[in-house]
Amino acid sequence: MQNVIGKINKLVQSLNALQPMKREFQVKLDEKFRMEFNYNSNHIEGNTLTYGETKLLLLFDKTDGVHEMREYEEMKAHDVAYKLIQECAINPEYPLTEAFIKQLNEIILVKPFWKEARTYDGQPTRRLIKVGQYKEHPNSVQLQNGEMFHYTSPMDTPIQMGELVRWYLSETEKKELNPVELAALLHYKFVCIHPFDDGNGRISRLLMNYVLLKNNLPPIIIKSADKKYYLNALNQADVGNIDAFTKYIAEQLVWSLNIAVKAAKGENIDEPEDLDKRIAILERELDSLNPNNDVKLSFNRDVYISIYHTWLSDLIKEVVPAIQKFNRLFTGTNHHIYLANGFASVMFNNDSANEILDKIELQITEKNPFQEHESITRINTSYGTLIKGGLKTFGCNYCIEIKFEHIKYSLFVDEFSNENERKKTKLFEKLLHQPLSPSDIKLVVDKLSDTIYKHIDFHTKKNGLR
Repeated sequence: MQNVIGKINKLVQSLNALQPMKREFQVKLDEKFRMEFNYNSNHIEGNTLTYGETKLLLLFDKTDGVHEMREYEEMKAHDVAYKLIQECAINPEYPLTEAFIKQLNEIILVKPFWKEARTYDGQPTRRLIKVGQYKEHPNSVQLQNGEMFHYTSPMDTPIQMGELVRWYLSETEKKELNPVELAALLHYKFVCIHPFDDGNGRISRLLMNYVLLKNNLPPIIIKSADKKYYLNALNQADVGNIDAFTKYIAEQLVWSLNIAVKAAKGENIDEPEDLDKRIAILERELDSLNPNNDVKLSFNRDVYISIYHTWLSDLIKEVVPAIQKFNRLFTGTNHHIYLANGFASVMFNNDSANEILDKIELQITEKNPFQEHESITRINTSYGTLIKGGLKTFGCNYCIEIKFEHIKYSLFVDEFSNENERKKTKLFEKLLHQPLSPSDIKLVVDKLSDTIYKHIDFHTKKNGLR
């Protein structure tokens, strides 16, 4: 513990030597502590707002994401409470009192609400949470080993809270404890009482930082990612090792002082975890633009077979009869379905769609070797000779092509352009997990049917057949 206190004293000296801090550096530092404290203290207690959403809410009064209204309200209220302890810490006319502590609870909880709770013997129940008032029912927590840990009884709470405030004021006058030790002990003693039905963890961290700010020290941030170690330190204090908790708190103050010194020097105070937060913000911005565009699959044998058994077989069922409508106009029709990776190759003329799918299924179940470079699926039409064409006859050939790539697929349909050219048109480009919908399939069928008809229409007119 003395080693940590030594680090704190050296960092305080370094920070004091850099005062007064430039205004722009101070503003950036204050904002960082404000965002970190509000986000982490609430996140520890289950608030689901992200760091980016917290910043958007507190700096711009805007909301993002889908959360319960209470979560937004409590985050803003917690920010009000944080500002209040900052103001009271620099004003000697605002000593720590029970009324002040109740006021903090009233602020952060906003308004009365119902909450899931447990009875003294651990049975689930619901309880009306009253704000700014000491608890009226016993509160307890279930430990990891299943045991119930009981806090101070409702009857004894007012007595022990009075004793807690008197203890703090007495220690403040004696000045025997290092400020970080005093802050840590106030936090722990308050948690042991757990005087309110809700908000005790947040109030304990607010009171701890009230003490630090009153002694010209930066606030301590208990990171939500560090919750396991935070609770472990509290548990060690519960079994008599209060120094373990005090040391843990002191180590967090070292982090805050290091950030403050870097800010005073004009250095970058972003951290690796801040990059994680910026990435998370970026992801949310991308989600808002492309909410359903997550990459979930990459192309392989199993993915392709799954695609075939879902929307690709449905496409074949609809395309085959559309192709066959033109068969009676031609001789020598011989259409072809070729599945990617050599899975299946089926020629057909007047076979039903179900018969064709059965043939494909037989070939797939033979477990052909997977060839990643052959990723094209085609449905080819081949109409040989127009029956009514006489000496001026013509044929007709068009194709649906599906190109499968690493994470996506593209669907192309040949379109009739003129007598010498055909144009390949991309109708769809989707991620592998995004299927063709029934309306998509109808568009494909309509486009191919229209193309074949236009070809026949153009050449019969050109050749003087009509």
